[in-house]
Amino acid sequence: MSQPIFRFEFDFDVPVPEGTEALLLRCARQCLRAEGVSLPSAAYLRFTDDDSIHQLNREYRQVDRSTDVLSFPSAAFSPRQTAGHAPQLLHREWDPELRACVLGDIVISMDHVRAQAAEYGHSVTRELAYLTVHALFHLMGYDHMNDKDKEQMRAMEEKALNAAGISRVSDDELIAKAKDAMQFSYSPYSKYKVGACLLSADGRLFTGCNIENASYGATNCAERTALFKAISEGAREFVTIAIAAEKSLPWPCGICRQALNEFAPDLRVIVACGDERDEMNLRDLLPHSFGPSTGTGDYLGKD
Repeated sequence: MSQPIFRFEFDFDVPVPEGTEALLLRCARQCLRAEGVSLPSAAYLRFTDDDSIHQLNREYRQVDRSTDVLSFPSAAFSPRQTAGHAPQLLHREWDPELRACVLGDIVISMDHVRAQAAEYGHSVTRELAYLTVHALFHLMGYDHMNDKDKEQMRAMEEKALNAAGISRVSDDELIAKAKDAMQFSYSPYSKYKVGACLLSADGRLFTGCNIENASYGATNCAERTALFKAISEGAREFVTIAIAAEKSLPWPCGICRQALNEFAPDLRVIVACGDERDEMNLRDLLPHSFGPSTGTGDYLGKD
């Protein structure tokens, strides 16, 4: 699936942290990707305070208190039906001026955002990202009225947040685990130890090290060791890989780039050596790539 087209129409009653618009747009695109929505989409997003959201709760929900977020879907999805499985319903919400299907309206209380960020011990930007993703899945037909629905919705939220780089696992933790894996490296020929830590879309971590062989061709890189472990345990979607080495930044080789591209063409690739680190997207490391998302038949010249 190509990069989803999404836009927010922002309304600011109160100030928000710098960079909020770009962050939430990235999150929204990952929500569409996770849901499988290919139609250009949009939503209205208002940032306000507790007093204003309290008033909206009284007016529209008969709830006499403030809440962190409100969602008002445009499409009337039936139970168990979501946007990715009902494109015809979504298309009815087409706005010719925005050139997008309007998912609905979202209202977020920045008072609640700051309070909950402090309560849960994470940043205001992470709390904003979570509430926006939560609201967007509501707009796309998800709910949490029972345990099964709540579990499904939560899995989609985690998938989108991880893909947007808002994982519960920090980059520092990924790099630390990659460095731990590096210590198990079997590299008697190159003397170049490498470790990797791969984060799946469902939040699982898979580590690997490079394993060399006297025939050289039988050598396996750390990235593929981690990838193959993950595939063998049922993981199929990945959002970030951290790769660590002792002597230089360990950018993945061509074979590893192709192997990773098979499952995660939008993968974040973080490389680290000591205190030095860098990051690129796999699409930039492997331009003009081919795989399941692009159609190998086109590459091979087949119909």
